[in-house]
Amino acid sequence: MIPPQSSLGLRKTICCCIDVGQESELDGLEERAKLSGAEKLYILDVVDEFVDDYILPTVMADAVYEHKYLLGTSFARPLIAKKLVEIARKENAVAICHGATGKGNDQVRFELSIKALAPDIKIIAPWRCNETWKMQSRQDEIDYCKAHGIDLPFSADNSYSRDRNIWHISHEGLELEDPANEPNYDHLLVLGVSPEKAPDEAEYVSLTFENGRPVAINGEKMKASDILRKLNKLGGKHGIGIVDIVENRVVGMKSRGVYETPGGTILMAAHEQLEELILDRDSLSFKKGISEKFANIVYEGKWFTPLREACQAFVESLDEKVTGEVKMKLYKGNIIKAGTTSPNSLYSETLASFTTGELYDHHDAEGFINLFGLSMKVRAMLEEKK
Repeated sequence: MIPPQSSLGLRKTICCCIDVGQESELDGLEERAKLSGAEKLYILDVVDEFVDDYILPTVMADAVYEHKYLLGTSFARPLIAKKLVEIARKENAVAICHGATGKGNDQVRFELSIKALAPDIKIIAPWRCNETWKMQSRQDEIDYCKAHGIDLPFSADNSYSRDRNIWHISHEGLELEDPANEPNYDHLLVLGVSPEKAPDEAEYVSLTFENGRPVAINGEKMKASDILRKLNKLGGKHGIGIVDIVENRVVGMKSRGVYETPGGTILMAAHEQLEELILDRDSLSFKKGISEKFANIVYEGKWFTPLREACQAFVESLDEKVTGEVKMKLYKGNIIKAGTTSPNSLYSETLASFTTGELYDHHDAEGFINLFGLSMKVRAMLEEKK
């Protein structure tokens, strides 16, 4: 972040780190900020805001990009950009600088968010400033830091491109750049173990939801961020939520990444499990389209748009009835249903049984089938006349 020029014509640099649950990755930032020439360092803890206002709306939307990616990096970027803008306004900064590469999605997400919130602030992206920085690879970055006495908290053989927050950690680069290579999970994983190394004994977990949001784990009420932390430990222990994806980036290329989302995978599975008990057929069907649209909005960095707000309003309205308890069994990478209850359940054991009751008579089905299949019958009759 660059404030206006001083009376001497010099510019000051202010470093910012937005804590969305990186944990140990925050260690040593003060020293690295000084070495980079920063006058000041901001570290803002926004974990609860991240979970409550960005993660949970996405969970409630059942939003998954290309059927696999749970959007861990995507929905963190708009909040980070929002906080950068707030600090920039406080410091009267004229520019915001980010370290996203010129090939990735994050440059799009950061810059769209900044443009939406502060269209007057200049954006500097060193990866794209070839005439000044000449950064062409991660190795160039590593070499630059070493040349300027900045120690990096990883070795060259572990220099994956990683992004971590309370929801997930992503891994890209090194052997993963060739999709023919199997990931070395023993070397790669951070949040848990592979399913093969998970315990041989299953473990049960229950989640309680109110209006689509988690409020308790195993009967113990706590804030959503603490629920997610507990789920991360459980999921990591049992090898839950490890996916190897080749995805279509916003900028037009395919990229491969391995994602660990242990707690998030459990949370989304539980939410969907509860919804299928409560929501009617038409609502579920319509919501699938909204889920895909919401996922694309988040992935493409369009969080601060009227469309995202409208989609979220629909989801929150639909989830007003999504209250109840979900029990699941975790075993070697699998999440197995173990029971669901809700005061708003549309499931009727009487209706679902094969016994005729007051609300449903087997004979009623004959007229329904005749009407439901009438167009098919008429078409077949016309074909016979040809």
